[in-house]
This record gives sequence, structure tokens and C-alpha cells, in this order.
Amino acid sequence: MTTTAGPRRAVSTDELKRAWLAVQAGQFRSGGHLRRATSPTPGTSTSDVVWEPSEPVLTVIGCHGCAGATTLAVAIATASGAARVIECATATASGLAAAATAELGHTGNSWSQGRRDRVLLERITADVTGSVDVPLPAAPTQPVGLSVLDVSCELGQLLAGSSWLAEQVRRAPTVIAVTSATVPGLRRLEGALALLDDHDLADVADVVAGVVGPRRARWPRGIAASEGPRTRELERCGRLVEIPTDTGLAARGLDSQPLPPALLRAAATLLRLARPDIHEKDLPS
Repeated sequence: MTTTAGPRRAVSTDELKRAWLAVQAGQFRSGGHLRRATSPTPGTSTSDVVWEPSEPVLTVIGCHGCAGATTLAVAIATASGAARVIECATATASGLAAAATAELGHTGNSWSQGRRDRVLLERITADVTGSVDVPLPAAPTQPVGLSVLDVSCELGQLLAGSSWLAEQVRRAPTVIAVTSATVPGLRRLEGALALLDDHDLADVADVVAGVVGPRRARWPRGIAASEGPRTRELERCGRLVEIPTDTGLAARGLDSQPLPPALLRAAATLLRLARPDIHEKDLPS
């Protein structure tokens, strides 16, 4: 007996993007389950792996390359006290390579660990071509009250993919977005806010933005005019934080020297907005 199939469901643009990214990452669907075409290397993320740390996690996203997200992640961890920074970047693009005051060696699952005062710094030792290649973080080797996740992947590709990192961003109660006080930087911030909104992941109440550059009152007119509606709403709600540029830090990059006090104060403000449960006395003045 011949049966007639019902009408086929229309495929959304988001599903097409996910399928294309899955093909590029060597993934395919079989029997309704997402599989990898090759066996993952030890410590490599897969679509069915979920990271479940015991400590709170604060997610930091750079809206563009060299926005200063890694430096700000370290400053936030420093402001919070005993914490760790987990940098999800390929080994050759790490911003933490010179940031530790003591190297603690490899953890055995493609991560290298260092210490900076009370902050643990964890960076990847392998090549990472996408979020699916980011290895699952290990449990911290010392007690921490907060993990700061430095998300280095492009946000659009990350949200369209399947990995523990993508799932972590989707579940994040608050996201800190970092950009520069330039016309392209503010456009990228608006784009990131739109992506989070389009995926129903965050609205203004769930995002805090750090803008690296001069004081808001000193922005050239063209920069201020490039703010999009979501960025203006963040500013109106007091969730747009100025991150002052330090010429010395900008020239030498993140190293083992102490972070500038002005940067730590800005990081404390971001932390206070993103984690209102942290008591005022625990933050630097």
C-alpha cells in the first residue's frame, strides 16, 4: 500500500546556518543525533557535553578582535578575589601567555594553568578552529568563588553551533560584552546585542557592556551618533561602563605587572552590575 507523505516543514534560516556550520565542523546527523565524522581528541568538546562547574560563571564576550576582553576578564577576576579566568582561544592567539606570575604547568586535558595572585589563569595549549574544538575545562585546582569565561569565538558562529561553550553562553544569566569606543566598535556591540536578542538569550537587563576608550563625554560626535537603539538603552539603564585606556598597558599588552587602578575600578563596576549578589565590601573602592 502506498502512503502519501504530508507537507514538509519549512526550514528556517537559523537551521540552515546550523547545518552549514555542522558540515564545516565535520559533524552530521544520523538517526536524529548529532555525531562527529571523526573521533574527538582527548578533552575536545562534543555537542552532547555540558559543562557543569560548581562555582558561578561570568561570561565575557569580545565584540571584535583586540577589544580587550581578555584583559578585562583578568581585571574582573582580580576584582572578585579568589577566581579563575578560562580563555577559550587557540594557543597562538592567547592573551594570557605572559599574564601569570607563576606557571603551574599543563593539566593533562589541553589546558595550561598559571597563577596571578589569587587568580588562576587557564589557557588552551592546542589549535582551536571553532567552538567545538574548545576542550572542556577541568575542575579548579584551588577554591574559587567565580570563573570568568573569556569567549573568543565570533558570537554569530558560536550561537549557530553545538558545543559546551555555545550551550554555556545560551544559559548565561548575564553577559558582559566588551568593545572599543570607535564607530566600528559600537556597530559590533549593537550587532552582538541584536544576536543575543534574536536568539532570545538576553535583553538589556541581562547584558552589561564595557567600552574601552576615552570618557563618554569626550567621544567625538561621529562615534556618539553611531550608537544603535539597544546600545542607547543600555546607556540609559546605567549598564554601559567606560573602561579607560591605559597607554602603558596598551603598548606592552597584558603581562605580569599589576593592572592599572582605574581598570580595576571599572572592572569592579562591571562585576557589581553583573553580580549584584556580591557584597560591596568585597570589591575594591
